[in-house]
Amino acid sequence: MPKLLAVIRLRGAAGVPRKVKDTLKMLNLHKTNHATIVEDTPSYRGMLEKVAGYVAYGEVNREVLADLLRRRGRLRGNKPVTDDFAKRLGFESLEDVADALLEGKVRLKELRGLKPVFRLHPPRGGFKGSIKKMAGAGGELGYRGSDINELLKDMM
Repeated sequence: MPKLLAVIRLRGAAGVPRKVKDTLKMLNLHKTNHATIVEDTPSYRGMLEKVAGYVAYGEVNREVLADLLRRRGRLRGNKPVTDDFAKRLGFESLEDVADALLEGKVRLKELRGLKPVFRLHPPRGGFKGSIKKMAGAGGELGYRGSDINELLKDMM
């Protein structure tokens, strides 16, 4: 069962090295406060380590993933994601879609019409640590483990 990682871009584009900029583009993270969901594979882990100074990432749980789909997910034409979308795909609700994603039964790319990027707000109450430091050094950037769920909740 593959784990899913939520990736949030926290830093802007000024002074970003070319390789990092290209990697952020491959992750569909073109702007600050944009998030995406990726599978936890060695190739994605390598990409995330390369851009760790610009993003926060960690394992997303079922409740937050379903809430992210419901509140910040968009379809083509900037239409919100609803339970009707889930039913057209053969699921009962967006919670069932989140379960299927987490269990590896379906991939995010297979959800036709769903945009791969979630546009988030800056976190309510601001960032807890420095936005320029890594998570282990009292900052927000880099690998956060399951703490990414709290950051996602604050940004929805």
